[in-house]
Amino acid sequence: MSSSTSSSDPADAQRRQDRAQGWRAGCAPDQGAWRRFFTRAVATAAISCAVVYAFVAAVDPWGVLRLHIPAERPPISTNARFAFAGLARSDRFDAAIFGTSTMRMLRPAALNEAFGARFANLAMNAATAYEQSRLFDVFLRAHPNPRAMVIGLDHVWCDAGPLQRYTPRAFPEAFYESSPWPAYREMLSFYAVQEAGRQFAVLTGMMRPRYGHDGYTRFLPPEDRYDAARAAANLPALPPPETPRQVDTPPSDLPMPPLALLDRMVRATPADTRLVLVFMPLYLGAQGAPGTGSAAITEACKRQVVAMAQARPGTVVLDFWRASPITREPTNYWDPMHYRDAIAERIEAALSRAARGSAGPSEDYADLTP
Repeated sequence: MSSSTSSSDPADAQRRQDRAQGWRAGCAPDQGAWRRFFTRAVATAAISCAVVYAFVAAVDPWGVLRLHIPAERPPISTNARFAFAGLARSDRFDAAIFGTSTMRMLRPAALNEAFGARFANLAMNAATAYEQSRLFDVFLRAHPNPRAMVIGLDHVWCDAGPLQRYTPRAFPEAFYESSPWPAYREMLSFYAVQEAGRQFAVLTGMMRPRYGHDGYTRFLPPEDRYDAARAAANLPALPPPETPRQVDTPPSDLPMPPLALLDRMVRATPADTRLVLVFMPLYLGAQGAPGTGSAAITEACKRQVVAMAQARPGTVVLDFWRASPITREPTNYWDPMHYRDAIAERIEAALSRAARGSAGPSEDYADLTP
């Protein structure tokens, strides 16, 4: 008879059971430990988020918060819709330029002396009439009695279609409210963290700002890189020289929703503020051909703007959006909308003359001031 212990021995079975239970007990998670780990992870994440948010709010990359580190914040974002809301509130300025990229080549420093003012250039690439009106409101709330306002007018104001509010570029409505508190919501984003890092680098001298402190920056190539042949290849053909410039136009009450915004802006401008409305010099080949619906809409738009000026004494209206030595010459342009430095200087000179109340006669523009 065998002397070995049988596998069915109750004592051996008990030992195997005890070992299995011990193994399971060793591998089973400690519920208390898991709870402590989860609590610490959540607390660490919350503290990290709070520290990052506090950093963003303290740096205030766009200068739109009530409480922040005291420092002069230059615009740093490529999207001027974020960058200019704070600049429009700055007490360093008492005058402003509004418009699309057709106004961005105008230098505030070239206008300051003539207007006796301190200009900020708040023109934004591809800005809709609505976006421009919102920025205008921010500036006027911060500067109830500005010395001067210059508003550039182009196709976005003379649009007979439905009012377009936004473009594919993000527009932070919270930055444009009368209360600064909604802007704190915009600080909870990766974009805000990124821009806070950039602004911190600018404030500490580690990086140069993208825009000038008055909003102006050169966004076109340097003049020494101008290629006349390349520019001409991208310009539409000019109308035949014999084409008549007199065209029949529709009634002046042709619906143009953006002009309702402009009318509100004109009416809101204080009587003592020098207000200049400027139709910008679109290349002649890109202007509506005489006799077309596009030309008729443009003329109707101009009539409505002049009517607004009539309702506000002292408003100057200059029209560069016409056939002229500027708009006929291809070498004056980089593309159908953007003119070269010499043309910017001619526009600045006309605006400086308008600071005295009248720009006077010129082949470059028509003075439509009523």
